[in-house]
Amino acid sequence: MKIAYVFGTRPEIIKLAPIIKKTTAKNSSLIFTGQHYDFDMSLRFIEDLGLRSPDFKMKLTKLQNNTSDKATQTGEIILKLAKILNKINPDSIVVQGDTNTVLAAAITSIKCGIPVFHVEAGLRSYDWRMPEEHNRIAVDHISELLFAPTKQTATILKNEHVHGNIHVTGNTSIDAVSEFIKKAEKKSKLNINHDFILTTVHRGENVDNKKTLKSIISGLLNSKGSFLFPIHPRTVNRLKEFGLYEKIKNSKKIKLIPSVGYFDMLYLMKKCTFILTDSGGIQEEATSPLISKKVLIVRKSTDRQEAVDAGLAEIMGTNSTKISRSINKTLENPQLVSKKTPYGDGRSSDKILKIIEKNINNF
Repeated sequence: MKIAYVFGTRPEIIKLAPIIKKTTAKNSSLIFTGQHYDFDMSLRFIEDLGLRSPDFKMKLTKLQNNTSDKATQTGEIILKLAKILNKINPDSIVVQGDTNTVLAAAITSIKCGIPVFHVEAGLRSYDWRMPEEHNRIAVDHISELLFAPTKQTATILKNEHVHGNIHVTGNTSIDAVSEFIKKAEKKSKLNINHDFILTTVHRGENVDNKKTLKSIISGLLNSKGSFLFPIHPRTVNRLKEFGLYEKIKNSKKIKLIPSVGYFDMLYLMKKCTFILTDSGGIQEEATSPLISKKVLIVRKSTDRQEAVDAGLAEIMGTNSTKISRSINKTLENPQLVSKKTPYGDGRSSDKILKIIEKNINNF
């Protein structure tokens, strides 16, 4: 068995790490596309998670935020990956999630006659504004093995009549929290001694729209909450562009800190009162029994509906008044009605590898 793992962003690395660690250089190759461009930082992050160095590393042309950039980025990955796959000739490609790397890897693999196995298949927001929605739908219909995190995502795949075989495995994000939470608490240098609502906002549909971003910030400022806001560089740029940065900076309610890594984020999730976010990964991680924090989702829809249905998360939307109201209500009682995660028992990586070993010779 020879697996090639293809990944390009930190969320992919985090969620593939529990699987990769159970394979060796003898039976797998690691291919890093460098999609986020912070090339050296990403390699250090891979090392921090205890993964071996990638066998192949790409350096992509940096995006200039032109309308064609995402297309040319995907094309560049396809061209470079095709040469790598021709060289190593793996039995399968394993991808995770819904990034441009995932889409590019799936297209390249099927054109090279190599089966694609998709970790975290079946997520849907039904929001076509999200580029991730385009990517994951396409990849799900290309893949031979689809590892659905929940019965709900498996049902979505069945209803779409996907070509490949569907398996419910749980989500490897829970495996990752279980493996790294203790290390995060020891490794983090953050020292937060007061109550706070952990806040992250970075998605394009939220921060690139002045009206929407202004509404979100107003919702925070008009509430009774105290917020710790690790701020993404993209969000900083938009806040400054829209004249909102100084308003936050001068506020006593919102404390801005630079964006943090995975270990620091786990630490903050563990320490906070509850979480306000537009991040999909955080919605999953917060349900881990080792974190168990309520999540308020700053989006009009979510691709993690299971957490909402379980009472672990709530969709607030982006209306200022609704945001303030939801924050104030949650502050009165931030306790969860249930602490059972819908995303598995923390052994998803074992299940996925067993399914791959059993089926890899069938393609």
